[in-house]
Amino acid sequence: MNRLNWLLVCFVLALGVGPPASAQETKSPQQLPSLFTNEQLVSGLRPHTALKLDDVPSVFQFVLNSLPDRVKVYPTENYFYFYFHQNGVKYAGNIRLDVGRRDEGFINFAYFRASTHWASDQKDYGAVLGANQGVTVEKKNEFAYKISAGGKSVVFELNDLSDVRPPEGIVRAGENYLGPVFDESGVRFFLIFDKPEKKFRYVLDETVPLTDQLVAGRGLNNTVIGWRTGFAFLKEGKPERKVLIGIYRANADVNNYLDGPFDQLPDNFLKGDELRQALLITRPHLKGKIDRFGNALDREERELIAPYAEYETVDDLKIAEECATERKDVTVSVCFEAAIEKLR
Repeated sequence: MNRLNWLLVCFVLALGVGPPASAQETKSPQQLPSLFTNEQLVSGLRPHTALKLDDVPSVFQFVLNSLPDRVKVYPTENYFYFYFHQNGVKYAGNIRLDVGRRDEGFINFAYFRASTHWASDQKDYGAVLGANQGVTVEKKNEFAYKISAGGKSVVFELNDLSDVRPPEGIVRAGENYLGPVFDESGVRFFLIFDKPEKKFRYVLDETVPLTDQLVAGRGLNNTVIGWRTGFAFLKEGKPERKVLIGIYRANADVNNYLDGPFDQLPDNFLKGDELRQALLITRPHLKGKIDRFGNALDREERELIAPYAEYETVDDLKIAEECATERKDVTVSVCFEAAIEKLR
């Protein structure tokens, strides 16, 4: 067994998961997987000194020049993520076509030394870029923008999920569907607000092939866990839906692609004032302080919507099922939400 397989086995054993709960993997006989090699990784780690990290416009030009003429932005907060290695260290970053700025000709650009489980870096680099910095943003249509700088142009195609709706029965009485969420993990959700309970929920979108395999957690009757993502879902009701109730804490610690969908709200698909009104129901002290996307009026911060816990072992997730066994008057997900603080 090679080292990579050994690490994967250790991770699965740490979670305490068993065999697949159901046939979740969707196979396409017409398409083979992509192959990635250690050679590619090692080649990228060789010393590189030409890129000056303190020169933000130059780094942006490097990123833009490295892209093909057209790219797809999958996450619904319109982040185009990338990473590169500089002198053996990984730097992560993003170009964001913010819904409130892109039509005005601005984009957000940021990068930083990626955190590890043993070290984090408080310093990051970034700027709002526009015409004054030699960057132009041209709207081609509602879901495509051409970004140009230094003679290089790239069309950024945003993820058009305008027609995505939950199947009948997935949104329960008293709940309101706010919009589709495409997380940077590659997993899709429905963002739902339960007005009577004053709770947000991320419900797994199973209308498309899943990009993970869901496996049963040992000792849990209603919980399944993503083999790749570590996302924990509670199965509830009829028709059955899977509500995100936990993410693996180690992923949150290093701020990677598996740290949960809190940073991928359905910005392009929010109707009017629905999100702000939902936030004000849960946090009335925010009245007059946030815009319709949940941003502070100075746009420096955004309200966090993360109705799930960070867990370390499957035993942490047993809190929900034990609670639901004792309280027959509530759903498992509502019961778990009441127990989240015990895990934080």
